[in-house]
Amino acid sequence: MKLTVRIWRQSGPEDPGRMISYAVDGISPDMSFLEMLDVLNQDLIARDEVPVAFDHDCREGICGACGVVINGRPHGSEQTTTCQLHMRAFRDGDVIDVEPLRAKGFPVVKDLVVDRSAFDRIIQAGGYITAPTGSAPEAHATPVAMSDAEVAFDNAACIGCGACVAACPNGSAMLFTSAKVAHLNVLPQGLPEREQRVRNLVAAMDAEGFGGCTNTGECVDACPKGIPFASIARLNREFLRASR
Repeated sequence: MKLTVRIWRQSGPEDPGRMISYAVDGISPDMSFLEMLDVLNQDLIARDEVPVAFDHDCREGICGACGVVINGRPHGSEQTTTCQLHMRAFRDGDVIDVEPLRAKGFPVVKDLVVDRSAFDRIIQAGGYITAPTGSAPEAHATPVAMSDAEVAFDNAACIGCGACVAACPNGSAMLFTSAKVAHLNVLPQGLPEREQRVRNLVAAMDAEGFGGCTNTGECVDACPKGIPFASIARLNREFLRASR
């Protein structure tokens, strides 16, 4: 496959950025999108040009570090991460636009790399439990209803990639924040800090400059782990309960 890849290049946070076109040849349909970027960077290095900076880690669809916007869509497809998007999804001769995640809370560091530490600060505000546990407790010591366990597991799947924020027209982090609230607030271990947790998480989210949720649902379509839209409704209920 031969492709034209238009990539956002930006030397640093304070520098102006622009889209630059590159021709990439010899791409196998079985390559992942990140492997295609690796091929491009090898060509750039061979020509003594600066390679494209992009985040990645596990390359197994687990960590979410690889998040970029491809042809206007975070990760380039529904229910997948960028590293798990394969070049067979494109056709020979295609022009592909690649940009960083666009959101006020995700300032660009360089090229396709953005600072997602805002998510870390939201989690630090209450995405945990503080009860000392010692060694691992017996699995059946604390009964958990199956329905609650399923809600917790569904929301614990969030990998914090930021696709939900980039997809939202308001740049809202509600889906991410609601996943952290739903994950812990339905479990017995999370109940002692239930009200404090939701108030602190929402306050931290607002302090980071993320926009408000208007229920457009774009976040759910972009989420590679399928965090349910109902989680946002659960967050709203939890916040009203804590506010009372």
